[in-house]
Amino acid sequence: MAGSSTVTVRDLEFFADKLDPAKAAAAYLEHGAIVIRGLLKRHLPQLVQDIEASAAQAISLLDQAKRIPEGWSTPDGTLFLPAPKGYKRDKQIMVLGVNYRTSGAFFQSAFEERLLDVVEAIVGPDIELFIDGQCLYKEPVGGHPKHLHQDAAYFEHRFEGPVGVLNYAVDTDLRNGALHVVPGSHRMGVLKHVDTFSHLGLDPAEWTWDKALPIIGQAGDAIFFHVKTIHGSRENMSDKARPVFIHRYRRADDYVVVHATSQENRQVAERRIEEAKKENQRGLMVRGFRRLDTSRPE
Repeated sequence: MAGSSTVTVRDLEFFADKLDPAKAAAAYLEHGAIVIRGLLKRHLPQLVQDIEASAAQAISLLDQAKRIPEGWSTPDGTLFLPAPKGYKRDKQIMVLGVNYRTSGAFFQSAFEERLLDVVEAIVGPDIELFIDGQCLYKEPVGGHPKHLHQDAAYFEHRFEGPVGVLNYAVDTDLRNGALHVVPGSHRMGVLKHVDTFSHLGLDPAEWTWDKALPIIGQAGDAIFFHVKTIHGSRENMSDKARPVFIHRYRRADDYVVVHATSQENRQVAERRIEEAKKENQRGLMVRGFRRLDTSRPE
């Protein structure tokens, strides 16, 4: 049963300097998650600089933040949530407004050849990017937790959905918010989610942290996970920020049928699945070729 597995991090672990994409893909398909040590390390110097510049910019724009259903958004697109009690500000960063459209280093890291070799072994030769990259930024001294959840609750796809690749930008452990995964949970389908402090999540009374496997790692380690793999991260209790940056890749003919951030708007989206097929959702191709699908109106 997922959540009571004897799978360890060693079962998920590969190394960039001796990587066999076929073996890595096989482990991903079996467990729903793998970690490749050091895969994105060469991209970090400029990317970390861009992340920290974006964080400083977002904080400087807080007086212009607008209330939105998910929290507060500053003009640069950064999402803030309420800060823990006693923090120096009343809001903390959750999703930082740095992505492929603002950082060349971020965009370039999405084309890492060894990463794409593994993605190709998972989804096939025709690969597109899904959304513009994402940076989750846990501020120090309590930085927000992200409850255990499946990404499919936020963006359920017609086919397999995107392969997520979460990359540690700094050394990450249990103290500053390591990613936790539940190996094998990608075979459970899309589970019922509830509204939580950090948007959609699994019921914390049922899905407790002891059911998940923490992946401690160094800056540059890359964690691949299935869109239905249960995952999350706890608070950052260190005195420094803990950023991660995420790439998502899908086969070129896949597309979102349900997009949501809360129970209410997910229920609405579920009633409009057929309409989603008419939306043009083309992402940028990173490998292969997009063939015209005349059976699907654009």
